[in-house]
Amino acid sequence: MIIPENRLKEIEQEYSELKVLVNDVSLMRDQRKYRETSRKFNELSQIIETVEELKELSQRLQDNLELEKKEKDHDFLELIKSERDELNEEIEKTEEHLKELLIPTDPNDNKNAIVEIRAGTGGDEAALFAADLFRMYSHYAEKMKWKLTVLDANQTGLGGYKEVVFSLEGDEVYGNIRFESGVHRVQRVPDTEASGRIHTSAITVAVLPEAEEIDIEIDDNDLKIDVYRSSGSGGQHVNTTDSAVRITHFPSGLVVTCQDEKSQIKNRAKALKVLRSKLLDLEISKKEQEISSTRKAQVGTGDRSDKIRTYNFPQNRVTDHRINLTSHRLEAILDGDIEEFIENLKIAYRKERLEG
Repeated sequence: MIIPENRLKEIEQEYSELKVLVNDVSLMRDQRKYRETSRKFNELSQIIETVEELKELSQRLQDNLELEKKEKDHDFLELIKSERDELNEEIEKTEEHLKELLIPTDPNDNKNAIVEIRAGTGGDEAALFAADLFRMYSHYAEKMKWKLTVLDANQTGLGGYKEVVFSLEGDEVYGNIRFESGVHRVQRVPDTEASGRIHTSAITVAVLPEAEEIDIEIDDNDLKIDVYRSSGSGGQHVNTTDSAVRITHFPSGLVVTCQDEKSQIKNRAKALKVLRSKLLDLEISKKEQEISSTRKAQVGTGDRSDKIRTYNFPQNRVTDHRINLTSHRLEAILDGDIEEFIENLKIAYRKERLEG
């Protein structure tokens, strides 16, 4: 058995206690505790169900072996052996699944996410590629049936973005999109390049788990809120009212802005959402630094200054440098078909945690 008997008893005991708690109406008064209890209860439920499935498969294999010892008919023996092979294969898969379930999960994986895309080195070309990445994530969000809401954007005259910030809402958003954090590099010939030389530009992507009010409490006395007129391309409301909002958080030094909405109230609410998520991200980063002091994680969110992926247009190639995965489907990937990278990054991450 993968789980030692004493550890299994501990899991079963904790499961029984949590089962009583999640059905306790009084627990719902504390939403944070109720959510955490429900998450842990669901995790343990899956472990116990898989353990039971493994026990059943093992018993069937034992019965199969006993039957093989007694059976004399050659044809029937072949059927018994065939079933035994299938059972061994199913047991192996179930054991691997159980190993994954035993890896402590990140409670933030079920959260929504806030994504920030910022043009780095490369001027207008970097801004244009920032727009390409925004389009890529927009199409991926559509495939995943997630809701995308732009929180802030600074668009250039050529249709690029100096920066664009947006939220993603849906099932397990952060758990899927978290590995996009880092520097994305593009190599291509810009439309403005008359000599046909290949340019290299860089774009930074930051993915934050969206924090709720119960996750992060913000004291109004720690905030400075400024309002100003929106700038950039947009509708008639731009540059006519003081609807844009800038919030400064004194303890952390963080500054967030939002000017996408016509309403100052809506921009303030969106800016506070981003601020809460940035503060939660700071807490997570501190914990990750403690972990990385004992082991170097290659796939985890890590240092966002690290180059994680290169998009090479002349060779129709996209390479993720963390897992050495290369695809020659650049156009499809920029159309939002990034599942291959995300799934392989999730597998590598689980493997890291299993070995770590």
